[in-house]
Amino acid sequence: MTHPQKPSSTPARPAEPAATSRRQVLKYGAGFGLALAWPGSKVIGANGDVRVGTVGVNGRGQSHMGAFSKMDGVRLTALCDVDPNVLDARVSKLSDSVDYAVNGFADIRDMLEKGDIDVLTCATPNHWHTLAGVWALQAGKDAYVEKPISHNVWEGRQLVKLARKLNRVCQGGTQSRSMGSIQAAVKWVQDGGLGKIKYVKGLCYKPRQSIGKGGGGEIPAGVNYDIWCGPKPIEEPLKRKRFHYDWHWFYAYGNGDMGNQGIHQMDVARWFLGEERIAPHTISIGGRLGYDDDGETPNTQIVYHDYDTAPLIFETRGLPKDKASQENNWGKNMNSPEEFPGESGISVVVVCEGGNVYVNAGGKVKVTDKDGKEMKAPEEFKTDDIFTNFMKAVKAGSSEGLYADCEKTHYSSALCHTGLISHRLGQGMHDGEVRERIKGDSLLADRYAAMADHLAQNEVNLDSETITLGPWLKFNPETEWFEGNDDLDAKANKLARPDYRDPYVVPEVG
Repeated sequence: MTHPQKPSSTPARPAEPAATSRRQVLKYGAGFGLALAWPGSKVIGANGDVRVGTVGVNGRGQSHMGAFSKMDGVRLTALCDVDPNVLDARVSKLSDSVDYAVNGFADIRDMLEKGDIDVLTCATPNHWHTLAGVWALQAGKDAYVEKPISHNVWEGRQLVKLARKLNRVCQGGTQSRSMGSIQAAVKWVQDGGLGKIKYVKGLCYKPRQSIGKGGGGEIPAGVNYDIWCGPKPIEEPLKRKRFHYDWHWFYAYGNGDMGNQGIHQMDVARWFLGEERIAPHTISIGGRLGYDDDGETPNTQIVYHDYDTAPLIFETRGLPKDKASQENNWGKNMNSPEEFPGESGISVVVVCEGGNVYVNAGGKVKVTDKDGKEMKAPEEFKTDDIFTNFMKAVKAGSSEGLYADCEKTHYSSALCHTGLISHRLGQGMHDGEVRERIKGDSLLADRYAAMADHLAQNEVNLDSETITLGPWLKFNPETEWFEGNDDLDAKANKLARPDYRDPYVVPEVG
């Protein structure tokens, strides 16, 4: 490793939760954070392999495990999760497939102190992403942080500053940037292959059914709930029925589907534009429509980012194409982009003077001319996958060549945040008033009309139900702060930099 070594900086620990199950004490010991070496594991030798630790192994973290455990010159030596049942299962399974020691940790701080790792990869819930990355960098580790790389605008910039200050490799989990087909399409468009870009649409037409009403879900037995909540206040009782995953639809922990699936398409859309900053003007129109449940974030939304190059429009639709489809497999009955009928609605459409480009989440690329006739797509570039790209940078001790350097993922994550901030500061209105307010922008009015038609197909009556029209928010891309919005500045900036719960505090980096 060629990085300069920095002294470890470990935050103080909170008091242990009063309620610790007998099983936890037996499993982890009274300290609840001790490393566990699974039986049959071998002691790691000083062979120069890069040692990786992954925190958050219930969902996306399993992809991290699959990638790093199979790489030459890499050892996945530590796993961390606050759910002991999940941790047991993952460590046991990994230990059966490798010939070295795999240690399990309930607390990320213990893993960073005692795990003997060189790299941390993070796949926790969103509200932990930045803090996990910051603690890893402070402890002298390189970091791979899943998307969105932040839970709010301000903290994403602190992670970037710290990576630069400490000269660490820090990659975001926006893996579409590793796809050779998309790399080739972006270059072709930016080289003028279809003329000037008129606008770009990022689409997240992904099925999201009701999560139910009444909350009151149970915290799984053995989970250290204090650590799970981390930077956010302790929420008891739970506002959701399902503990795992449904946190995505609550502002304290998630960023809605725009910041879940949609961050990938937001990133690709911004990449096509070549805009390396947060948009200077943003507006949101949307709501949680079609059912009444406990979720907070919009399931139907348009966010308009007014870039100088061209507008970036992001559309979220969680309902299927029509009401009948709600009774028969939402996943196979979602809308397609109007420009590319039959194709996936989890995609990006680049509308240019000379035609359109389509890119889906799997890297499929289609090109049509201005008359809708299909053209040959650019030849795919040869690339590494996102994890291999990251590990090459770690071994080289340099961020040069990273596909998704943390700053790139910060910009795209922030576009999700600013869109949700406009929504949260908005007012509920009926359809006619929304149309009247936005009629001066023909593109926005057109996209709203398409969204309203989609809702009508799902029998959502916008003359009786309200839809939230957010304010046009001015944002200074240089200071990364809302400026020029009169009394809304303080409210918007409070959402861009919320309070943290001690000791889980993201530090301000000078």
